[in-house]
Amino acid sequence: MIQPADRLQKVQEYYFSRKLKEVAQLNAEGKDIISLAIGSPDMPPSMQTINKLCEVAQQPTAHGYQPTMGTPELREAMAGFYKRWYGVDLDPKCEVLPLIGSKEGILHVTLAFVNPGEQVLVPNPGYPTYTSLSKILGAEVVNYDLKEQDGWQPDFDQLEEIVSSPSANCKLMWTNYPNMPTGGVARMETYERLVAFAQKHGIVVVNDNPYSFILNDNPISLMQVAGAKDCCIEFNSMSKSHNMPGWRVGMCISNPTFISWILKIKSNIDSGTFRGIQLAAAEALTNNSEEWHREANINTYRRRRVWAEKIMTTLGCTFDPSQAGMFLWGRIPDSYADVEDLTEKILHEARVFITPGFIFGSNGKRYIRISLCAKEEKIEEALKRIESLPQPLPKGRENER
Repeated sequence: MIQPADRLQKVQEYYFSRKLKEVAQLNAEGKDIISLAIGSPDMPPSMQTINKLCEVAQQPTAHGYQPTMGTPELREAMAGFYKRWYGVDLDPKCEVLPLIGSKEGILHVTLAFVNPGEQVLVPNPGYPTYTSLSKILGAEVVNYDLKEQDGWQPDFDQLEEIVSSPSANCKLMWTNYPNMPTGGVARMETYERLVAFAQKHGIVVVNDNPYSFILNDNPISLMQVAGAKDCCIEFNSMSKSHNMPGWRVGMCISNPTFISWILKIKSNIDSGTFRGIQLAAAEALTNNSEEWHREANINTYRRRRVWAEKIMTTLGCTFDPSQAGMFLWGRIPDSYADVEDLTEKILHEARVFITPGFIFGSNGKRYIRISLCAKEEKIEEALKRIESLPQPLPKGRENER
């Protein structure tokens, strides 16, 4: 009998892939579920971005294969984006690599740097793909803790203990600031310590930075730290900052050697994306104004956060109001034995889908995450449904401020 590859035993179907089937079935039964779970921006890109896509798509010569390393126009726009917003100088010819989304980048970087059996440092809680792809590729996942009392920043004493162990063979470390799922803010002090840690131990630190424009007035980059480019990699993405999740456009920033290694892997796995998407992405990176970013990424999400905070308060959850990003992360009341006791009650009784924090790691098991990627009226309706539950949920705990 045919059997699947052994690597399938190391991972499960992605939580949202599995849970959305259940939500789809509930909707087919007429339940009208309001989803506040996934971080998929519900707003469109700028009009000039869409117009550029349409313009290029009408060109007869635009439909052939494109270079795996991206068009010159897109690489130059990405380098210009880093200079404009972060003050970081990049050579578009060899220090920028367009990605078909950050998930692709996680795969390619792991293949380029980590041999089977070597260790990868992964935050707990953290983006599940850091763990799943590492396991699929035969790496050993070593978790490092992020804790609420530390502002969800790394514990560098713990990291030193991990890499100083006699059995340690760490090659790669994943970080993600502003943090998902916790909303922990990016701090230059943390970035500086990460670069020093990478230099000291010969570990490549990869910072995943797609949320730096969401509810954040001060976007910063790991690459602003002196020496970061020599030992670190940064991902950025247009999914969140430019309302383009389905376009699958991301970027990888590093030194020419690291970029060449990643490109060697990438060129054997995929080809360049459609020229129209690349040139439209370049248009968005170049021409979206500060006013556009403020309205799309700060003002809109700030209005939505008001309603999300009311949901958290109604559920008796506590949260840090200084969070950045397009989610709200909150700790559930002690009266619930398990986070799914709360999220399943809300799903099936209030018909609202929110994310249980355990999917991000054991340090998330007492937390929930609410997405801000829904219209204000939908989030308000979700609040009304939760408030009207026949079995009132615990209330009374004040927000941590």
